[in-house]
Order: sequence, then C-alpha cells, then structure tokens
Amino acid sequence: MANSDALSQQRSSNRLLQPTVKSHLAYTLLCALVMMVMFSLLRVALLIYNREMILDTPASTFLEAFANGLRFDLRLVVYLSVPLVLAMLSARAMAARGLLRLWLTVTSSIALFLGLMEMDFYREFHQRLNGLVFQYVKEDPKTVMSMLWYGFPVVRYLLAWVVGAWILSLAFKWADRATRPRGPFSGGNVGTRQVAPWYARIAVFVVCLLICVVAARGTLRQGPPMRWGDVYTTESNFANQLGLNGTLQLMAAAKDRFSEDRTNIWKASLPQPLAQQTVRDMLLVPNDKLVDGDIAAVRRNYTPDADKTLPIKNVVVILMESFAGHSVGALGRPGEITPYFDKLSKQGLLFDRFFSNGTHTHQGMFATMACFPNLPGFEYLMQTPEGSHKLSGLPQLLSARQYDDVYVYNGDFAWDNQSGFFSNQGMTNFIGRNDFVNPVFSDPTWGVSDQDMFNRGLEELKAREGKGPFYALLQTLSNHTPYALPTPLPVEKVTDRGSLNEHLTAMRYSDWALGQFFEKASKEPYFKETLFVVVGDHGFGNEQQITEMDLGRFNVPMLMIAPGIQEKFGQRDHTVGTQIDIVPTIMGRLGGDVLHQCWGRDLLNLPEGDKGFGVVKPSGSDQTVALLTADRVLVLPKEMPPRLYKYELGATPGGELISGAADEAQLKQKLESFLQTATKSLIDNTAGVVNGKPD
Repeated sequence: MANSDALSQQRSSNRLLQPTVKSHLAYTLLCALVMMVMFSLLRVALLIYNREMILDTPASTFLEAFANGLRFDLRLVVYLSVPLVLAMLSARAMAARGLLRLWLTVTSSIALFLGLMEMDFYREFHQRLNGLVFQYVKEDPKTVMSMLWYGFPVVRYLLAWVVGAWILSLAFKWADRATRPRGPFSGGNVGTRQVAPWYARIAVFVVCLLICVVAARGTLRQGPPMRWGDVYTTESNFANQLGLNGTLQLMAAAKDRFSEDRTNIWKASLPQPLAQQTVRDMLLVPNDKLVDGDIAAVRRNYTPDADKTLPIKNVVVILMESFAGHSVGALGRPGEITPYFDKLSKQGLLFDRFFSNGTHTHQGMFATMACFPNLPGFEYLMQTPEGSHKLSGLPQLLSARQYDDVYVYNGDFAWDNQSGFFSNQGMTNFIGRNDFVNPVFSDPTWGVSDQDMFNRGLEELKAREGKGPFYALLQTLSNHTPYALPTPLPVEKVTDRGSLNEHLTAMRYSDWALGQFFEKASKEPYFKETLFVVVGDHGFGNEQQITEMDLGRFNVPMLMIAPGIQEKFGQRDHTVGTQIDIVPTIMGRLGGDVLHQCWGRDLLNLPEGDKGFGVVKPSGSDQTVALLTADRVLVLPKEMPPRLYKYELGATPGGELISGAADEAQLKQKLESFLQTATKSLIDNTAGVVNGKPD
C-alpha cells in the first residue's frame, strides 16, 4: 500500500498545469531557439553544398557572414513568433499550446522546405531565393515539374523535408513539456494554477513587444530597418550571400512583385530633362540624327559610314544557351570546353568584353532581337502588357526591308510567350519542338537536341536561298538543366569540375553542334553573303564570383562572321557592349539609312576613344543594377549606396572595390538616367518606331 501511495503521489506531481506568463515566456524563447538552430543548420548546409565557391576565402570571413545571418534569422523568427507573443494577452490563448505548436510546426516546416530548395537554387543562380521562384511557378507547370524532376534530387529533398518537419514537431512538443509548470493533480488531465492579473500580462506583453520590434528591425540605427545590403561586409560575394535568409528574401520579392503600386519598377530620381539629355549623350553618335525629340527619348536616323558596311544581305543570329565567357577558350579560359567556337573565332570578329543584359534566356531574347534593355520590374517583358508594344528591333527593321524570316528553336514557343511576342514584333515563321520529324534526340522537358535544331536550321536557310534577303534566329537549348544529351555523346564528358561537370559537358556538346552547323553552312552559296552573329543568351556562375554582380553570369562572347569583316575590323574588339548593341551593329553592316530607337549603339562605328558601356541587371524582382565600362563596374542596389569595382575578365578574372573615385557620381547619374528614361519610354509606349511616329 505504501508503494502504491508513493507511485500515485509521483504521478500527481507530474501533472501538467496551465501555463503562467513566466512559463509561456520560457516556451516562446525555447521555440525561438529551435528555429534559430534550424536556420543556422540550413546556412551550414548551404555552405557545405556550395563549398566549391569557398576558394581561398579565410574561415574568419564565413564566421562574420554567420554572425550577420543571425540577425536576419532573428527577424524571421520574430515574425513567426507573433502568435506566441500575442497569446500573452489571454490566459486561454496561452493554454492553447496545441494550436501554437501546430502554427510553429507548419511555418517552420515551410521555411525548412524553402531552405532545402535553396541548396540547388543558389548553385544554379548564385542568388538566394528571389522573384525567379514566382516566375517559374507562373510558367507551364508541366515543363517546370519535368525540369525539376529530371534536373534535381527531388525525392532526396522531399525525404529530408519530411524527416526535418517531424524533428521540428518533436522539438516544439519537447519545448511545451519542458516549460509547462508541474504540480499536484486538481481534477481533469491538466492542473490549474493562479495566473497573473491582466495588468501584469499587459505590462509583460508591452516589454516583449518592444523587444520584438527592435529584433525585427535588426538594427538600432535610425531610419530603415536592416536591409540585405547590410550583410555585404566582406570581400567574398559567397560569404555575403550566406549572411542572408532565403525565406525573408522571398517574402520581400513577393511584396515587390505583387504590390499594387509595383514597387519593383525603377522610380524617377532625376529631373526628366536632365535624365533624357544624359541618355542622348550616352547613345547618340555623329552618324545619328535625332527624330521626334519632343516625343521620343532616343529615336533617331542612323546612316553608317559606307566604308564600314559589308557585302552582305542575309542575317543569322545564333543565341547560345548559357554560353558563359568564363568557359570559352577563345577568351583565355582552359579546359577545351569550346574548341569549335575557338576555331570559328579565328574566322570572324570576336568581342571579348561583351555581356548579356540579364541572366535569363527571356531577357537575352528581347535584348538581342528587340534591342531593349532589361529593366527593374520588366524582367519578363515578353509576358507583360508593355511587351505588346512594337519595339524597333531586328524584326521591325528588316520586315520593313522586305526580309523573309524564320525562328528555329528546340522547344515550345509557348514558353516565355515567345511566339506571341515575336509575332507581334514582325516575325512570321516559327519552327518549334512539335515541327521536328524523327529527331536524333528529344528530352521530355525541353525538346529536341541542339544538333536537331541546327540541322533544321540548315534546311530552313537553304530553302530561302535565292528568294530574296532573309534573317533567322536559331536558339539552342541543350545547355540547360536537366542537361539531357544524346547517347552516344559525340564529345568527351567533363569530369574534373565537380558540380559543374554536367553543365560544362552540355556546353561542350552545344559547341560541337555549333561547329557542325558552320561546317555544313560554309559549303552553301548563301554563306558568302550572310552575316552570322553568335552570342550567349547569358552566362552562368562558377567558383569565382567577380564582384557582387557575379559578372560570370553576364559575360558572354559575341562573334560576328561575314565576308570581309576581319579585313575591315580585325579579329578582336575590346569595346564593351551588351546584347542591346547587336541590332544597331547589324544594321550598320547592312548599310543604308535606318530609323530606330535601339537602346544600344553600333559598336563598330563609335567615336574615337569611346570604349563602350553596358547596363545590366540580374534576374529576380529586386532593383540591383550595374553600369559596366572598360574595366570598372558600378553596382547600384535599391536604397543602398553604389559600390564601384575594378574588374578583370579572361585568364585572370577578379574584382577589387574602389573607394573615393572622382567619377563615381557621374557614373551613377548615367546609370540612373538610362534606367529612368528607358522605363518612362516603355510605360509611355514611345520606345518603338512605326512609320516614324510613336506606337
């Protein structure tokens, strides 16, 4: 009997009582600690998974990054803990631990899922989660799901997520039991205890609220709360990115993307007359004559020098998927990734300081063919209402000269609204994945192989021979996740570059297909009267992240092959250019007067001493932009001061921060003027040319 009484007393002493304010505070802090540990472990996992980017960065740099990251993690933890803080106002709410645990488990599991997804997202884009997520969700679900399934370890991530969510639920349950008061049984399954009076709870709540506000701001300074630029405290872009919190970044991107006032669009910061004149000074050359100056910003008549034209009538633009300059042998990089392009570069004119305007194929397409820049808020211009405006790009300019056209592509033209955009711009003939008969290879995600695309391109060009002038856009796709390639593979696989092996193997294959195309095309009569332009749609990140803009994702080669081009212009050109310079450069080689409003220039007809410039912006919904000159890049994030770097490409790439440059303010004005004026022109629908009048 004594033993039975002792056991009964022990059980009664272990009965859980109603939470007090003190125990609820302990529960909140313990749950916050669980979430902080989770975010820190995700950051460690991101570091290990992308360890190839560590290079020679010292450990102290990453310790600094982790310290910065704790502040961002704390901000998110405060947001997730809001229901627990509000529960202090009610004894009944504090007692509803089951609902609070459910909230914490669900929200933390979502953050865990995003953190796991970010492992490969960062490897692919060298950015934390951003507006690209929403863009892919918006696209064709079947294609997106196929790309994810075949390109990434989906099952492994899902299993890790399920296990992680289960561990989180156990951790929150443990926190509940560890912080709930215990005492003698007093009826029911849960005991009761006198809770603090209402005024005491309110006093504690107010103190906690003030602490949460400070923690959510992430800083004690006056003005705006902690921003993403506050973690850029080291010289390593990888370390700086580690200091961010992907879930917070995605929340900010959602706010910008879906806000009614479209806060992601570039807002005017300069008097418009000053901005417009600055842009005209940047773009107009002696051969330009301004037209409709009271309506349009840079609409002009351009008459190229006769001695700088070429004996050509046809134009073929080849847009190479992910053809990054950092892996091109002709640009000084080892590895034999692009032997065919390297050989071709000796037959034409190679621009070795060339950049894409964005880091997504979508931006490469409209920048290259419509000569319009990649602007904040309009990164997916072909899918927005403004994309229906007729821009003065190659389709508009050459259709006015009665050129036939053809667009050959491995995939589906519904992706990125390619058929809708380009047909509206003036293209009429589209050859996509459903138009290929008995292809050598077709993958379930994107479509046929590059060799199939190029073979069909050869057929289309030959069919137009002798029937008047034509222009063509040939676009590759094999060098894209999931890198599905023919078997047997006609090139040797890359095996010594770690996580980049698949990507570089696909790039080597695309280079081979390009070489086969030129070998066959060079034997056709039209070859001797055609200008071929080979350019990457964008680059991709590798181990070396040059400045915080990660220039490896922008730097691409641009090669022009045409009769007499080397005799007139040489084999190399060091002028800085971007894809929006391609159309005016093409028109300059065709000759004759041309009325246009391209936001680039003829790179082969610039004034003496003009080394060119470029304005670039990464994919995603933030407003980070940059202005590139011959050896410097001015990076301008939203609501942050600019940062000026000296950069170097080629065999010894790198970047060095410059402080106190005398022309920094002037460069910033040029960049802001360009973006402000281009944005206004697009919104006002005065960015194109139709019979010399606004659209």
